[in-house]
Amino acid sequence: MKIICNKSNLAKGVSIVSKAVPSKTTMSILECILIDATLDTIKLTANDMELGIQTEIDGEIINHGMIAIDARIFSEIVRKLPDNEVTIETDDNYQVTIVCEKAKFNIAAKPGDDFTYLPMIEREQTITLSQFTLKEVIRQTIFSIADNESNKLMTGELFEINQNILRVISLDGHRISIRKIELNENYEHQKIVVPGKTLIEISKILSGETDKYVSIYFTRNHILFEFEKTIVVSRLIEGDYFRIDQMLSSDYDTKVRINKKEFLSCIDRATLLVKEGDKKPIIINIMDEVMELKIKSQLGSMNEDIYITKEGKDLLIGFNPKFLIDALRVIDDEEVELYLMNAKSPCFIKDETEKYIYLILPVNFNVI
Repeated sequence: MKIICNKSNLAKGVSIVSKAVPSKTTMSILECILIDATLDTIKLTANDMELGIQTEIDGEIINHGMIAIDARIFSEIVRKLPDNEVTIETDDNYQVTIVCEKAKFNIAAKPGDDFTYLPMIEREQTITLSQFTLKEVIRQTIFSIADNESNKLMTGELFEINQNILRVISLDGHRISIRKIELNENYEHQKIVVPGKTLIEISKILSGETDKYVSIYFTRNHILFEFEKTIVVSRLIEGDYFRIDQMLSSDYDTKVRINKKEFLSCIDRATLLVKEGDKKPIIINIMDEVMELKIKSQLGSMNEDIYITKEGKDLLIGFNPKFLIDALRVIDDEEVELYLMNAKSPCFIKDETEKYIYLILPVNFNVI
């Protein structure tokens, strides 16, 4: 095999597929990036058996072939090459020569035939979103997946399609995040759970442009994302997702309308007095025109008043400040509405059309 390509194109391609290289594995071939130039395009592929990424790069194929190169060494070499034309050539003993200007590397590689290819996905059930929309939806929900493996379903996000509505849902046992997207056409009802790791890596690759699109294909066991010259294939998480609708309620005794930026800044200031790992609640006292926020820790105490518009009863309630901050940071509205029942019931932050819903459970606290 012999190919010639621009360093920037190669570096971008290597960066994209490296996200599917496992950090630990007993199969050394999975620590490699496959360069496939057997046909008319140059493809780079990485696959950790749960997540696989393939991307095409522009370049010239002098001799067809394929080779698997250790991902860590290859990515470091490519990153530090001069910004010029790169030649990659292999011999019959699976030795790879990488040349760029006066730099020349010779490294051992593995036969491309040993590489584990991405699974073939039937491209039947599909939806299309802009890259901007998918990137935003992930940003606005991914923070509330669970980061432990005790409940696998909580480490993923539910993608639920019902006619022309896509709902993306995540939860970790203390909060729920829901985003609702209107699609351009109607689709069959579909529910799948996508690993959070997959969505995090896709979000890093997406350009986020409104005029570039992502096609998403579903099968029973896999999901495939296709955009520009890249495909990402991931296994789905098996099992029945939680019955989210049973956890949602439209009842409330207290409704608060508040400036989002002011509310977020106030909570952010309060957390200055909380050491990392110290679970100190922020106590919110909702009165007629004012919301009083208090926090007390070993470092000191703080209280601040914010003007609000309130309907219903006064309420004293406590929350993990981080959970409020996470939700408020991803809401783009200038003002937000909070719906509350009592000090033991969850708080709902949502807009009128329920395009987004953030459910946050309260915490017990001692009155300051």
